[in-house]
Amino acid sequence: MVLNPAKREKKSQYDQKLCRLLDEYTQVLVVAADNVGSTQMQNIRKGLRGDSIILMGKNTMMKRSIRLHAERTGNDAFKSLLPLLVGNVGFIFTKGDLKEVREEIAKYKVGAPARVGLVAPIDVIVPPGNTGLDPSQTSFFQVLNIPTKINKGTVEIVTAVELIRKGEKVGSSEAALLSKLGIRPFSYGLVVVSVYDNGAVFSPEVLDLTEDDLMEKFRSWLSNVTSLSLAVSFPTLAAAPHMFINAYKTALSLAVATEYTFPQAEKIKEYLKDPTKFAVAVGGDAGAPATSAKEEKAEQSEPAKEEEESDEDLVAGLFD
Repeated sequence: MVLNPAKREKKSQYDQKLCRLLDEYTQVLVVAADNVGSTQMQNIRKGLRGDSIILMGKNTMMKRSIRLHAERTGNDAFKSLLPLLVGNVGFIFTKGDLKEVREEIAKYKVGAPARVGLVAPIDVIVPPGNTGLDPSQTSFFQVLNIPTKINKGTVEIVTAVELIRKGEKVGSSEAALLSKLGIRPFSYGLVVVSVYDNGAVFSPEVLDLTEDDLMEKFRSWLSNVTSLSLAVSFPTLAAAPHMFINAYKTALSLAVATEYTFPQAEKIKEYLKDPTKFAVAVGGDAGAPATSAKEEKAEQSEPAKEEEESDEDLVAGLFD
């Protein structure tokens, strides 16, 4: 089949544009564009103008251009975009903050009526209250098993009813009823489905992580590494301080239980031989003047801090 020259030229221009954007931008948002109208898309393009470019196209054409460009440049990182081209999707090339770009896209969602045959993206619940419809319209409610009553000449819904569940197709009766009630239950816009950043592909949920979330995860991973290292006696940077402390405690216990000694154990042995020395070291001289209430309160706040530093003192004692 011979391609029309005009079509061939359009395909060539599209290929050149996609390849140029791949070389110029390192960040790409893969977006789903289901039920997005042309006017809505135009508004999104205007909102992103400056640091972002939207590129839509046929999946086969985009896959072909990406594959050929990866072979020409030798950059196989571009090929990680190929599995993402499923369904009605497009690219947003950006040099801005990915989270801010996604938030800007979300501003352009618009409400839409429930059309027959559409798959509901969310649960649709009809709230209770006066509908403003005359009693002749009760047949719609009866077909859908919605409890109603006549109040002041109009139909009133008694209780909230789940009309359509997420994932179900909208029927003709449901669509007609929602239209009569003036309910536009769905909203459509560009939805970020994947994020590409310098060859790495990840879920858009990652953009919601804060520094506190990252620090919490790091602390959790560090704790797991430390626990595993101590359990299998494998030295790591995270477990080393604990290993030194445990080794020192073991050596100190042996020194106390036997005649073996070393400089750091001498003071402990002296305290065990003469407990009064320990009392003097902790409480001070018996003849010292009584401390004031303020000083006593300050001393009572010290133990917690001393306990935290005790392990560090033990490790430091190894190298005195």
